[in-house]
Amino acid sequence: MKNIFWINLAMLFLIPDLRAGSYADTAIIKTHLTTITKNNGYRTHDNIALLNSTAEYIYNEFKQHADTVYYQEYSANGQVYKNVICSFGIKNSKSIIVGAHYDVCDKQEGADDNASGIVGLLELSRLLKNKKLNYKIDLVAFTLEEPPYFRTKLMGSYIHAKSLIDNKTNVHGMISLEMIGYFKDAKKTQTYPLGILKVLYGSRGNYITLVKKFGAGNFVRQFAKQFKKTKFIKTKKFTGPAYLPGIDFSDHLNYWLFGINALMITDTSFYRNKNYHETTDTLETLDIGRMAKVIDGVFEALLNLK
Repeated sequence: MKNIFWINLAMLFLIPDLRAGSYADTAIIKTHLTTITKNNGYRTHDNIALLNSTAEYIYNEFKQHADTVYYQEYSANGQVYKNVICSFGIKNSKSIIVGAHYDVCDKQEGADDNASGIVGLLELSRLLKNKKLNYKIDLVAFTLEEPPYFRTKLMGSYIHAKSLIDNKTNVHGMISLEMIGYFKDAKKTQTYPLGILKVLYGSRGNYITLVKKFGAGNFVRQFAKQFKKTKFIKTKKFTGPAYLPGIDFSDHLNYWLFGINALMITDTSFYRNKNYHETTDTLETLDIGRMAKVIDGVFEALLNLK
């Protein structure tokens, strides 16, 4: 009996993750990251074969868990590209979109940018299976986020956001998972677009950021509140003007264009991760444990949104 008492005490006080609850599986995360990043070739806009095989992998993973799975195909410069979409809680009237892009900029694995976001979607699909939800949740894997299509109407997220408006979909809000796997505890590992921000946010790259613009809307406020409430990972909120460098450097920008409340969840990209758009952006540089905690936070926040 004494041994059981001390074991229980250790679990309660010495292993805080068990006390808080844990959902995402680091072994599954690593397997997904390996499959997506360790290929003969790169997920660039001109490598249609690899983009298609990546889309197929995402589709097959979604299919194991979701109520509905489908491709959203469209043409760009004579080629067919695919967003991959799955849905949960399809009987609910209002939708929440959680998205990430699976293409890369150039000849790089793109582990943090943005296999990390895609794997976040894959884990969320596993976790959301058979859960009672207050909203319809669509997980969307976007194509063509990177140059040369960035900020064009051929971005996968533009195509998707426009389709929501065209179909008069009742959208509560959108979450963009953009680079969620890189963390550093040392000083001077975090930079900012404005020097004064270092005073407010510190010089250690050991937190995840919820990025929103001024006047972000009710959904963004609710989600940020629920995410921080989970306390799975050190979290900081950043609110700024849409023109501040980096604040709209992902797929959420297209939802803003169509008047949809949206935010970005990010490790701050190139303000922290100097492997951004480099060949050094590899799986081995990621902190899978903290990446899992980001996914946990998103999952629990989605469950608790009213």
